[in-house]
Amino acid sequence: MLKIPDHQVAGHKAGVGKLGPLIDDSGRFYKPLQGDERGSNEAAFYTSFSSNTKIPDHITRFFPKFYGTQLVKASDGSGMQPHLVLQDLTFNRVNPSVMDVKIGSRTWAPQVLEDYINKCLKKDRESSSIYLGFRLSGLQVFEDRESGFWKPGKAEVKSLSADEVRLFLKKYVSSNTSSALDSKPDCAFASIVYGGSTGILSQLLELKAWFEDQTIYHFYSCSILMIFEKELALSGKGPCAEIKLVDFAHVFEGKGVIDHNFLGGLCSLIKFISEILTTPEDCAADDLLEDVQKSHIYSENGSV
Repeated sequence: MLKIPDHQVAGHKAGVGKLGPLIDDSGRFYKPLQGDERGSNEAAFYTSFSSNTKIPDHITRFFPKFYGTQLVKASDGSGMQPHLVLQDLTFNRVNPSVMDVKIGSRTWAPQVLEDYINKCLKKDRESSSIYLGFRLSGLQVFEDRESGFWKPGKAEVKSLSADEVRLFLKKYVSSNTSSALDSKPDCAFASIVYGGSTGILSQLLELKAWFEDQTIYHFYSCSILMIFEKELALSGKGPCAEIKLVDFAHVFEGKGVIDHNFLGGLCSLIKFISEILTTPEDCAADDLLEDVQKSHIYSENGSV
């Protein structure tokens, strides 16, 4: 039984009369294959990437597993349609906080039609893509079981300044995400989500090292998903923070040239996250996290 994903934060979403991705109960994600060259291009990328022995294992872990293509009943009621069958990146995660970051100051490839370039260029200019090298496409942050998720709309994340991007990156790892909107984000979870030997920053740096050398592919309009589980952090466990690259409809051969567009955006994102971790007045995370964990334990035990 296929169903609409609960934790999709960007892209086309399935609904009545709307074509979008679906998931099943076994951990697979069904993405509709676009009917034009974008669909065939993405399928070709996954096929090439999954069989490319030059890609090291420590890099393949940053990409969704690919299970081929399959005809399934489309979400828009149009009948059986081809779908990419991929790994469901939030499968078995409890209330995951998710952020979609589109990488690159340019989201269009030189090979595409002029009309499409103009469409992308308009979005790039209206967002932070051109001047930061990345933009936020969507996010959800789990607050608590009573409040659920804080999930700003597209309009809220569409045209952010550098300071606003920094604010959202802080809110993503804060305990006071949406309450007291005028208060400074406490960055309570920054040290254990962004920091550490297995945190998001470490993973981004590992990915950066590969992009400094790889000339096989050029990635346009590709996103990095950041995922972690706040409830695990509250209970004193690791938050299972990880990054995954998604959306490969605009990947082209690198032809021996480094992908400076993607690499530049990745370096910019790394800089922003590094600054959050190295600004103690904004991220007094350790003491605050301890207080938050104690509060969570007390509420679980019914104490006051």
